[in-house]
Amino acid sequence: MTDDTLPEPDRLEGAPHPRDTTHLFGHAEAETAFLAAAMSGRLPHGWLLTGPKGVGKASFAWRAARYLLATPIDHGDGLFGTLAPPTSLEVAQDHPVATRMRALSEPGLCLIRRGPRPDGKALSDMIRIDEVRRLKSFFQMTAGGNGRRVVIVDCADEMNPNAANALLKELEEPPRDAVLLLIAHRPSGLLPTIRSRCRMLRFQPLGPADLEAALAQAGHAVPGNAAGLTELAGGSVGAAVRLLSHDGLGLYADLLRLLQGLPRLDRPLALQLADATMGKDGDARFDLTLALLDRVLARLARQGTTATALPEIVQGEAATLARLAPTPGAGRHWADLATALTQRARRGRAVNLDPAALTFDMFLELDRAAAALPGV
Repeated sequence: MTDDTLPEPDRLEGAPHPRDTTHLFGHAEAETAFLAAAMSGRLPHGWLLTGPKGVGKASFAWRAARYLLATPIDHGDGLFGTLAPPTSLEVAQDHPVATRMRALSEPGLCLIRRGPRPDGKALSDMIRIDEVRRLKSFFQMTAGGNGRRVVIVDCADEMNPNAANALLKELEEPPRDAVLLLIAHRPSGLLPTIRSRCRMLRFQPLGPADLEAALAQAGHAVPGNAAGLTELAGGSVGAAVRLLSHDGLGLYADLLRLLQGLPRLDRPLALQLADATMGKDGDARFDLTLALLDRVLARLARQGTTATALPEIVQGEAATLARLAPTPGAGRHWADLATALTQRARRGRAVNLDPAALTFDMFLELDRAAAALPGV
């Protein structure tokens, strides 16, 4: 487990931990597929939960783990008799298993996540083999409760090669009634042999209504533009929480205002946005500015190459995108810029260059890029 003095690596700032999520929105298909497998008596030992980051994979993993540990196992002996079988993975919040899981004291659950670095002063940037080796003793313990043991790996993308190989050995010969739930944002980066030993469940981005409901559950009120927030966040609750915490919609609107003036850069606005990356919250603002620039450049590239109007994130965006990316050539122009612009700024920040200067330089580069396009 992670040292109590360190933040939980699988908790998003500004949102409840996935183990505290009571309802899951937008993933009925995945829940139905998992429940059908559980009811069939042939539940796969390994599950790979894939999809964009922040759409609910971890919340589903905890929900599925609660169900597995709280529900008696049907080994084909007609467990439910004349009673109707379960229709969801819902477990009452006051159930002993649910209570123990919230307290991280459920003996039937093993959580694999990034632990502290060897010096104990910060979290490791990867899941190391020592974390996975805990599965040996976990699986050797006598199973209590209903006899099941459940492992959550959050997230499998963060395993280093030694940890991945150690996990593969457990997937190859898991104990009876053991289930491993692997969360992966980029499953293509996992060992093919890990992927081949897991059943995959794909999680799609949420629509506006489901995203708004999930945010309300997390304690965040959505401003009037729920559709715009959903588009900007890519249907990710995690991304939407970060945007709401740092006025991401407001910043995106300011960036769009900047684009509307190109190739005649609004220097006062550019300086204002650059200066906002300084000070107490400057790092978060700098990271968000770069992320939103990546987003708008990708939208410019898509606009030019597809010539299809995109759903507006803020009012007036469609006209700006169409003016700056009227042709496939213009779309490729913005795509080429996107591959280098923010990467260069991130490298500069990594060596402690001034964030305001880096940000303003990006705006100047945008201005030069717009001026190079014919007819803009």
